[in-house]
Amino acid sequence: MNPEDFIKQYTTALSSQKWSEVEPLITKEAIITFSNGSVHKGKEQIKIAFEYNFAQIKNENYTIKNVIWLRKEESYAVYTYEFSWSGIMKGKTISGNGNGTTVLVKKSENWKLLTEHIGRKA
Repeated sequence: MNPEDFIKQYTTALSSQKWSEVEPLITKEAIITFSNGSVHKGKEQIKIAFEYNFAQIKNENYTIKNVIWLRKEESYAVYTYEFSWSGIMKGKTISGNGNGTTVLVKKSENWKLLTEHIGRKA
């Protein structure tokens, strides 16, 4: 797997709305900051946050585009991107978008998310 493959796997996993698909792609010590400012430290907190979102938003479609690689080294990679999502909440179609920054680390032969910060477009 290379960092570009990670992005494909991660977006597919998020769109699956199954923690079992997302979990193998995240480090134990990961930190994720959502666009509402909430910070989730460690896999257990991240699991709770993601499962809550999965339960609230049905049929979510998550996409990443315009990836810019800031660093791609042997053991880590850093990229920025634009994201968008859409789904159904309480019977109504909802959507959002923004910008993100992610740091990946290489564990054995696999790339995993170390930290992610997503925010709304300015």
